[in-house]
Amino acid sequence: MTGATGNVGAEVVRALTEAGEPVRAMSRSGRAEGLPPQVEAVAGDLNRPETVRDALHGVRSLFLMPGYEGQSRILADARAAGVAHVVLLSGKSAELDDDNAVTRYLRAAESEVRASGLSWSFVRPVSFMSNALALADQIRDGDEVRVPFPGVRTADISLYDIAQVAARALRSAGHEGRVHTVTGPESLLPSDRVRILGEALGRELRTVGLTDDEARASMGARFPAPYVDAFFRFFVDGILDESQVLPTVQEVTGQAPRTFEQWAWGHTAAF
Repeated sequence: MTGATGNVGAEVVRALTEAGEPVRAMSRSGRAEGLPPQVEAVAGDLNRPETVRDALHGVRSLFLMPGYEGQSRILADARAAGVAHVVLLSGKSAELDDDNAVTRYLRAAESEVRASGLSWSFVRPVSFMSNALALADQIRDGDEVRVPFPGVRTADISLYDIAQVAARALRSAGHEGRVHTVTGPESLLPSDRVRILGEALGRELRTVGLTDDEARASMGARFPAPYVDAFFRFFVDGILDESQVLPTVQEVTGQAPRTFEQWAWGHTAAF
């Protein structure tokens, strides 16, 4: 497991350990804090493949985060170590033929995995439900919530469901060469999510849509400009449609994906 203490990686570690699988969890620090007690914690940096090499010995399946300089060398070392299968966390925008900061690194990561000679699966989620945590400061300060791209519907997915699909691909046969595009169970506007958060918090929250200029300024304070440009390509130019609800989670795991309402009620303390 690479990125084992990150948002998605930590959920995948939990899913695997709950299924009784032995896990070697890699992070830059190598710390075991926050990981299940039976997990083997190791240190490694995906930008420095020599720090990853030893951890690949005895590994059956590899969960790989995208966008790191050492990926091609790590894949070659994984093949030499006898790794049988790699599951890459990608994103739905990887399907686009567009040259922006996000699609560029996702498509490059997928191309390197395809060329590695390893058996592979890709997990391509749409926007995360946890992105709503960016609204927490506004919600703590008052009832008015200002959001970018107010007219864009997305079928946001929970980290839990992404992890469940990834864990199945890591530990079960039948996922070789498959692209799992995963969504939540409903397509919502930002105002729908704000309303649902308000209901979970027992408050009447009001949604105010940002203009494109306001959204660019707000997002520019949190993300590098090339990534802001990519988001505008996706949701203002409209080249990425994340509104479609897909049955992937149900098909792969046998369980329906969690709703945003379930996510909101489970995260009220963050708001």
